[in-house]
Amino acid sequence: MTALPVRKKDSARERLLDHAEAAILQKGFGATSIEELIAATGLSKSGFFYHFKDKGDLAKALLLRYLERDRQILDEIFRRGDELNDDPLHGFLVGLKFFVDMTANLPEVHPGCLVASFCYQEQLFSREVVELNQQALLAWRHRFRERFEAIARRYPPRVEVDLDALADMAATIIDGGITLSKTLKDVTLLPKQVALYRTFIRTIFVPP
Repeated sequence: MTALPVRKKDSARERLLDHAEAAILQKGFGATSIEELIAATGLSKSGFFYHFKDKGDLAKALLLRYLERDRQILDEIFRRGDELNDDPLHGFLVGLKFFVDMTANLPEVHPGCLVASFCYQEQLFSREVVELNQQALLAWRHRFRERFEAIARRYPPRVEVDLDALADMAATIIDGGITLSKTLKDVTLLPKQVALYRTFIRTIFVPP
C-alpha cells in the first residue's frame, strides 16, 4: 500500500504507533516487543497499557491508522486528477502521474507496506485484524474497479480484460515496486513501476 509516516500530534499514543510501525516494517510483528517500544518512547509499562490493552490491540490500532492514511492519500491524488479532467480516463491517468511524482520525491526508499507485513505473519493476529487486512485489499480492488468501469463505458477496452484483475494489478505493482526498491535500495524503482502501469492502462483503453 501507499501510506507513509506523517507528522501528527506528539502524543504518547502516536509515538508508540510511530515506533511500532517502523519496527514492524523493519523486522516484523513477532520480533517487535512491548519492552522495546516502552524504551524507545520513554513510557512506563503502565503507560503502554493505558493506551493499548495488549499487543493485539496495538496491531489493530496500527492497521486502522495505516489504512486511514492510505485512503486519504489515494482520495487526494485522484480528486486532484478529477478536478483537472472531466474525462474519466484522463483524470485517472493524471492521478497516476501524481502518484508517480509523489513516490519519485521520496527522500529514501519506501519503508514497506504494513498490510503486506501483517499478511506474512497472519498467524500472529486475531481474526478481526486478519479480516481488516483482507478488507483493505478489497477496498483497493473496489476503488480501482469503479474507476475502470467508468472508463470502459466511454473507452471500451482494446483487448478483453478482467476489470477485477486489472484493479488488483495496482496493489500488486505498488507492493512489488516497494519490495524492489527496498531490497535493491533504489528509490527510483517504485515510481518506474507505477509509470509503467500508467502506460499499460493507457494502452488498454486509448483508441489506436
